[in-house]
Amino acid sequence: MFDAMDVGILSFVIAALAVEWNLTSTEMGWIGSVNSIGMAIGAFGFGLLADRIGRKQVFMMTLVLFSVASGLSALTTTLWAFLALRFLVGAGLGGELPVASTLVSESVSAKERGRVVVLLESFWAAGWLIAALIAYFIIPEFGWRIALIITALPAFYAIYIRRNLPDSKKFEEQEKTSQTTGQKLKQLLAPTFRKRTIMLWIVWFAVVFSYYGMFLWLPSVMVIKGFSLIKSFGYVLLMTLAQLPGYFSAAWLIERIGRKFVLATYLFGTALSALAFGNAETLTTLMVAGAFLSFFNLGAWGALYAYSPEQYPTAIRATGSGVAAAVGRVGGIFGPLLVGSLLTAGYGFGVVFGIFCAAIMVGVLAVIFLGTETKQTELT
Repeated sequence: MFDAMDVGILSFVIAALAVEWNLTSTEMGWIGSVNSIGMAIGAFGFGLLADRIGRKQVFMMTLVLFSVASGLSALTTTLWAFLALRFLVGAGLGGELPVASTLVSESVSAKERGRVVVLLESFWAAGWLIAALIAYFIIPEFGWRIALIITALPAFYAIYIRRNLPDSKKFEEQEKTSQTTGQKLKQLLAPTFRKRTIMLWIVWFAVVFSYYGMFLWLPSVMVIKGFSLIKSFGYVLLMTLAQLPGYFSAAWLIERIGRKFVLATYLFGTALSALAFGNAETLTTLMVAGAFLSFFNLGAWGALYAYSPEQYPTAIRATGSGVAAAVGRVGGIFGPLLVGSLLTAGYGFGVVFGIFCAAIMVGVLAVIFLGTETKQTELT
């Protein structure tokens, strides 16, 4: 929830900064991309660290990092200072997400693991809703700086985590090995895991590339299409509501039908919705397509977070999930930049969202042809 609140608020802050700092489309794209550069490095580094010192310790470190850096970004007066702090925010966010899903995966029985991880990820939708509410009520009245200061509050949650959250029993009980980082990374591409790793990398890249390209630009897209800043925030808030049923339906289906079906189906729905949104001309079609985009994309995210840790044994689980997420974050660097560059070059939203549709379809094919079903299998 806190992760999503931070990412979500950035999409609204970009729209506000564009007005206040007179930013170009390319500069707006860089704000989203530098966040993803940090997330790529954070997912890679903190994933490796979680397999070395434990899930709980890394979970707390990343939570404090992204919260404090987000609060400090409220004090910046230049784009470069803002970008530097958004890099640190991204590093914390990128590390926290795969480590959290790994910790929960290792703490739940096989028969309900997928459902619980998807329900965990459903709080991403709650965070986006909170971000949209903060944007709607706080930014127009008090400014974007106050909105970012609010996002620093989750740092205090680390105190509660330190006292009350148990670490993964699987991590604590595993036989400790002296594997180096290089050996762990090499294992990901060993014959046993190669197909799974390549599949995850393709899907993560496609999902993150399209998600950050589309969702970080949503409020700005509405403004560019002629709606006022406040109206745009309100419309995006309504679209965001569709994320919750997307998560809950995926959570319900994932233990009944399986990971591959849910992930491929929801990604396919995302691709069609992206195409519809990019070519929408009226407010009604924008809202309907945007709602379906939220529904399918976030349902797919939940399934992907459940699916990823199940591909590897305990010794390399956080590493494998973290590296896959890091590959995805590389896509998150290019997504927002692509939108800014294409808009600056005069291309329409139909072309932009058509590219995202094509990328997601590549992810669908990877799941179908390279994916292994892991429904209710015991973690090793």
